[in-house]
Amino acid sequence: MGLRDRSDAELLRDTHADAAAFAEFYDRYEAAVVGYFARRVRDPEVTADLTAEVFTAILAAADRYRPLGPTAAGWVLTIAHNTLVKSIRAGQVEASARTRLGLIEAISFEPDELERVEALMTSDVWLHELLGRLPREQAEAIRARVLDERGYPEIAAELQTSPLVIRKRVSRGLAALRRQLDKGGV
Repeated sequence: MGLRDRSDAELLRDTHADAAAFAEFYDRYEAAVVGYFARRVRDPEVTADLTAEVFTAILAAADRYRPLGPTAAGWVLTIAHNTLVKSIRAGQVEASARTRLGLIEAISFEPDELERVEALMTSDVWLHELLGRLPREQAEAIRARVLDERGYPEIAAELQTSPLVIRKRVSRGLAALRRQLDKGGV
């Protein structure tokens, strides 16, 4: 069985014995993690630092991963969220990832590496692919509420419906996206 055919749980289980297993896991979730941070911090260097910290945390916790579904997407995004919250609370990007990796000074990125992060930040192909699978009304509501961070009343007024209807569209759309992610839809 090739690496691409292995489940997230299998890849994480084998991470410490097989570097290629972690590389495959990283490839599966890099764009999602970069996209998560890009929308929130809007800075390629901070996005790269936070992404590195997330995957360092994943590597450190790989042997403790217990699957709750067919993919690790929820686990990965929870780590990303917690990393962002911790970073915000500290007022800076934590240097703990560098310390765990034994690096004294901050990681410096070559221009081509930053360009890659910027490209991933602006590439929402995976997200648009998932949203494209939803009914138009749900995708529209998710874009407005989650991506554009607009309020329910504002969205409802624009779409000439009630805030309750928008809440239902967002809720149902997010549930459908969650099911797609659990099935390996990305």
